[in-house]
Amino acid sequence: MSQLFSYPEFDDQGVKVLSRAGEGEGPDDMMMNITVYQMKAGDERSFCLPEEEMAVLLVKGDITFCWNGEEKRGKRDSFIEEGPYCLHVSRGVSVTVRAEADSEVLVQSTENEREFAPVFYTPADCRDDIFGDGVWDNKMKRTVRTVFDYSNAPYSNMVNGEVINHQGGWSSYAPHHHPQPEVYYYRYERPEGFGACYIGDDVFRIADGSCAHIRCGKVHPQVTAPGYPMYYCWMIRHLPDDPWTDRIVDPRYAWIQ
Repeated sequence: MSQLFSYPEFDDQGVKVLSRAGEGEGPDDMMMNITVYQMKAGDERSFCLPEEEMAVLLVKGDITFCWNGEEKRGKRDSFIEEGPYCLHVSRGVSVTVRAEADSEVLVQSTENEREFAPVFYTPADCRDDIFGDGVWDNKMKRTVRTVFDYSNAPYSNMVNGEVINHQGGWSSYAPHHHPQPEVYYYRYERPEGFGACYIGDDVFRIADGSCAHIRCGKVHPQVTAPGYPMYYCWMIRHLPDDPWTDRIVDPRYAWIQ
């Protein structure tokens, strides 16, 4: 899974692998394990990683999160219109997810020796920013939801958030890069939706359920077709002694800002 862009499918157990840590060498390694699960109403799945912190994100549906004797419910009918529910735990914490309705759940994890108290994020807890409003005919207007990053979870080795790429417009714009590896997981509420992902000098057709692996130093702007707002979960792995805190705009495009 070291390619820049992929179109993974769910297997007969409802499991779709987006990324495996250690696959590829150097900049080809995304350094994160990322898997998406389809769950039917009444299904349960349990996760416990002895060496890895873990973020369990509700993409869509209705689930109950269970951990350390606590239970919290998250319900999300639209990943475009509604914000995320996410449980973030340190290594060794057991999490059970119970589907109250058909649901889709994403699990992101990476090695982390630090221990920290579990944090359950609701839409009200997540930062919700609008960027690009009122400039360039709103063609670069997008909604960025940050679940956690270095500013509110400095103990984590990961970043987790979501972008809503407004229909007919651009996101991850102006073209920028950073040394830390990043993975995008794309969804459309209408399955025929499409867009384009640029990674360095390569361009790929975005489809519902597709995935981008963004390498060190490669710019990665995105665009979606008119009529089709695009969702993607963005996940970054901090590097040792070099956490992701900002993006580096390609100087050729800095004037756009």
